[in-house]
Amino acid sequence: MRAARLRFLERSDLRLHVYHKETSQFIDGSGLHRIDWESRKFEIGYWIRALQSGKGFMTEAVEGIINFAIDTLSANRIEIRCDSTNARSSRIAERLGYTLEGVLRNEKCGVGGTLRNTMVFAKVRGIEF
Repeated sequence: MRAARLRFLERSDLRLHVYHKETSQFIDGSGLHRIDWESRKFEIGYWIRALQSGKGFMTEAVEGIINFAIDTLSANRIEIRCDSTNARSSRIAERLGYTLEGVLRNEKCGVGGTLRNTMVFAKVRGIEF
């Protein structure tokens, strides 16, 4: 939490929490990461509690974050990156009109040290918004 607070104060990472509207239960973590203020580029990252998955909460939250990044932060580029095996995460990007720009092969190590591919989706001002 200290590290997250420092990144927030540095304006390099904006961590967000999502709570259920009716129960106020914490259901997911999200935010804008790898921020480049000069070019106004942001990456949206997210995870959701397994019991809340598949109910549309994450799509709704990501859509709200996109609108905030565009309307309030004047975003020029917004990315979503996910493991190529994470079908639910890639479907969120597709459902929200993101373009798959490419796959970074053997880009990150997963659990157990296995190399994983990363899908890069983006929305760009003047094209998708």
